Parts: sequence; structure tokens; C-alpha cells
Amino acid sequence: MKLALVSDIHANLEALQATLADVDARGVDRIVCLGDIVGYNANPAECIALIRASNALCVAGNHDLAVCGRMPTRNFPATAARAIAWTHRHLSWDDLLFLAGLPLKAHVEGALVAVHGALHPQTECATVRLDSDERRLQSFCALIADPSRARIGAFGHTHQVGVYEFRGGGEVALPCEQAIKLRDDAYYLINPGSVGQPRSKDKRASYMVLDLAQRTVTVHRVTYDAAAAWAATRQAGLAPPLAFVPRKLRGAIAGGLRALHLDRPVRGLAAYLGL
Repeated sequence: MKLALVSDIHANLEALQATLADVDARGVDRIVCLGDIVGYNANPAECIALIRASNALCVAGNHDLAVCGRMPTRNFPATAARAIAWTHRHLSWDDLLFLAGLPLKAHVEGALVAVHGALHPQTECATVRLDSDERRLQSFCALIADPSRARIGAFGHTHQVGVYEFRGGGEVALPCEQAIKLRDDAYYLINPGSVGQPRSKDKRASYMVLDLAQRTVTVHRVTYDAAAAWAATRQAGLAPPLAFVPRKLRGAIAGGLRALHLDRPVRGLAAYLGL
């Protein structure tokens, strides 16, 4: 079985359309969506419709949970919380019921465990970011203990492509430029990156093809009309207040604020300004 792993679509219709077209050309058997179909951008209903039409196996992301009321937004940045409130107003009752029914975890063929944030803990796992060795080790332990005996865990949430191998008591981050052959005696945590909001130098949409028969995983990147997607987001009033500032400069400003060890209210202001 060949699976297409997509994640963090974030209501970016142009990115999702381009990604699904690329997926269709690769003869996959099923799409697995690792959550955050909605949030940030301006086409949540259209993206939900496309994902449902694709018969994708979906798990819930933290933005999906917040939009349908399964999670509070008090810990979300102001821009994200504003988009969640906007999204809730622009979805049908059927769309909200769909999001409300998404599980936190799903299994595929006894080979794959799919989550949004992490495989640990059993609750609130959609909010945990696997962005450190310590956290990935906890999720590797959860994968090893999973009753399905799967050796592959797929996650999103960080918006960063990654393949991590656990073997002999240690973790190794594998290069993702070419297809990766998965070993029979190792465990893996894999992240396809983000369809709708990449947070790396490469701003194309990204997804993975996992071939369970051949035991390979391959990263694919897709160009889409980012200008059109951004225009829709701005027109809906969902862009961060300082979105016109170049990303590099915003990063430098954010770094300066962190270096000053500012207190929580000022950090909150930085989050509101999209820093």
C-alpha cells in the first residue's frame, strides 16, 4: 500500500489543490491527513470539502479542535485565535461536525500510527511539538509500546519535514533529499511538513509518499499560487498586523525581543504582531 501523508493545510486552497493534483499523479492508494485542515487562511470550507472528497483518513489538529470547540484558544497566538473565531463563523454545521468527529490517533495496516502533534501523552497530544530530542524520545517510547506493533509514527504540527530513526537505543535524523529505505529493525517518526504554511526556507507545499510494501518514504514539494492564497488571507482580514514586514526582518525583531528576556505581556504583543 502506498500512502500520501499530508499535514497542516491551514485553509490554503491553492496549496491543497496543487498538492492533491501531484498526489493523483503518483498512484497512491490512500491519503492520510495529519490534521490542521483549517486555521490561518481563508478557505476552510473548500479545503474540508476537498479532503472529504479524497476519502482521506484524518486525525484532528489543534486548530481543528479549537474551531469546533474541543479545545480553548487561550494558549494560541492572537493571530491564530482570531483566525479560529473567523473560521468557526464561516463553516457550516456539517463542517463543524466533521471536525468534531476527528480522532486524535489513527492506525493504518498495523504499520503506521498517525497523529497531529505527538504520540504522547494519551490526551492533549495534538498540542505537543516534536521539536526536541527529549520529546521525540517520549513519542518513540509510545510508538514502541503501541498495541498495533507499528514501527512508523507520522506526525505534523511543526511544519518542518523530518525523518527520525530509532535503533539500538539512539535517534538519528535522516537526510530527506532522496527516497529513504526504512529498516525492518528500526522505529521511525516521520513528518511531511506543511501543505499550506511551510516554515522552512523552501516555501513550496510539501508532503510524503510512504510505500509500505517497498518500505520507502519520499518527500515531494509542490509549487502553488502563493500570491493568490495570500491575497485571499489578507482580504479576509486574517493576515498578521506586521505581515508586510519581510519575514527575515520579523525574525530578527523576534530574536531581539527574546534576547531581552521580556515579560509575558510584551511577548504576547510580539505574538499579536506576527513576530
